[in-house]
Amino acid sequence: MFFHNSYFTTHFGNLFFCSKISIFSLFDHQKSPFRYTQISNYVNVYMKWKKDPFFDSILHIHKSAELKPIIQLKNFIVNYPNGCIPISAVSKRGLEFDISIRVARFLRQYPSVFEEFRGEHNLPWFRLTSEAAEIDREEKRVLEECKEDLKDRLRRFVLMSKDKVLPLKIIKGMAWYLGLPERFLDESKGDLLDASFRFVDMEDGLKGLTVESNGEKLLSTMQRNAMKNGVYFGGTLEGIEFPLFPSRGLRLRRKIESWLNEFQKLPYVSPYEDFWHLDPDSDFAEKRVVGMLHELLSLFVEHSAERKKLLCLKKYFGLPQKVHKAFERHPHMFYLSFKNKTCTAILKEAYCGNSSIEKHPMLVVRKKYIRLVKESDRILKNRRINNRFIKHEKLEKGSDIDADSDDRTDIQAEESSQEWLVLDLLPHSSIPFIVEKLNLNLQCYMQKQLNKLERCIQKAIYKLIGKLDWCFKLFLLYKLIIYMPEWWVGL
Repeated sequence: MFFHNSYFTTHFGNLFFCSKISIFSLFDHQKSPFRYTQISNYVNVYMKWKKDPFFDSILHIHKSAELKPIIQLKNFIVNYPNGCIPISAVSKRGLEFDISIRVARFLRQYPSVFEEFRGEHNLPWFRLTSEAAEIDREEKRVLEECKEDLKDRLRRFVLMSKDKVLPLKIIKGMAWYLGLPERFLDESKGDLLDASFRFVDMEDGLKGLTVESNGEKLLSTMQRNAMKNGVYFGGTLEGIEFPLFPSRGLRLRRKIESWLNEFQKLPYVSPYEDFWHLDPDSDFAEKRVVGMLHELLSLFVEHSAERKKLLCLKKYFGLPQKVHKAFERHPHMFYLSFKNKTCTAILKEAYCGNSSIEKHPMLVVRKKYIRLVKESDRILKNRRINNRFIKHEKLEKGSDIDADSDDRTDIQAEESSQEWLVLDLLPHSSIPFIVEKLNLNLQCYMQKQLNKLERCIQKAIYKLIGKLDWCFKLFLLYKLIIYMPEWWVGL
């Protein structure tokens, strides 16, 4: 009878099935994380991608993939005896340096970084240019001065994993983004890592790296910045809003804006905290995923990374299967650039306004390398112009030699004609012989003049054809072959 009361049934049903009020909140008024695990307002949203020319024009982001094999080859040359290598030392190691063309051709594409010279047995050798050697010395100095900063970034990267241990192959795959030199992960040089780092054997037979936190609570970049601004006090379920940087011309639909406002009010989950109690389909878990991506990109040198590289971390960082959707659902935080035939995820906060994200110490060095690499384009362009100039000078010199020879034959013909004209005083019996000789000289002179005219016509036609479209060139060649005289076809 009690449950058959219609008023009570309606009131109890609304209370029990409400999406935002848990029945357990009647007994516990504190904000427990379990209160948010069943909230799923609008996770499966679709955001239209909007091109942003500013992020597409950041040079050191989009040149990073091109710079990586150059730095690897530079390190190989520096570690080689005498600081120079024969081409045979690297000609078969293109896959190791992630080079898709011949290594010799790749080295010659960057004359501002690699200098070629002839060594033993007249074979090509390569060494660093003076400018590249100078930047290399600065790079070593920066690595030595910022060793503690690099170790802290590596420690945070490992502690973000769900088991606080990562395979060495994963760390080596992300070492370029973290700005770590290769020797950092060398077990034989354990002095580079302190006692908190340990090399372990993992279940799959892989070598791994783990870090002992010693109960120390790590604060993420979001928490440190919120604490500086006085909106975070070190609690576990305090709400921290992500900084948003809308792109110009990007507008969200009203229901997406309302979902985003509610999303910002949710408690912040640090990527260094346990997350197993969260419902993977909830907005609360979505905020944890976004916070982890934000922390990852803030640790990297360019605060960006190829999206496919980040997808390789799903297994070890406890990320959902469709983690790439998080970049699309939050266009005010992340920008996806599709330059260079790849998708690059960029953290907007690092490049908008007075960013509170710490700059990586290796960023300045990489910018100098990129400026040096750009000099190669100018050097190669000047070489092409000079080669074209030299070729043109050789052609002109050849034409001058031909003209001089023609002039000499003309003078000889005139002198011979004058000599034979004097022979009019000779007897009439010698006149036929004189006429025959004059005819021969005249034919020779006419032939020389004709050859000279033909060469002038050829040069004029070549210059004209060089300025025409290739389709018109074929048409013009067809007409020349058909309608020009036989002497042109013979050429």
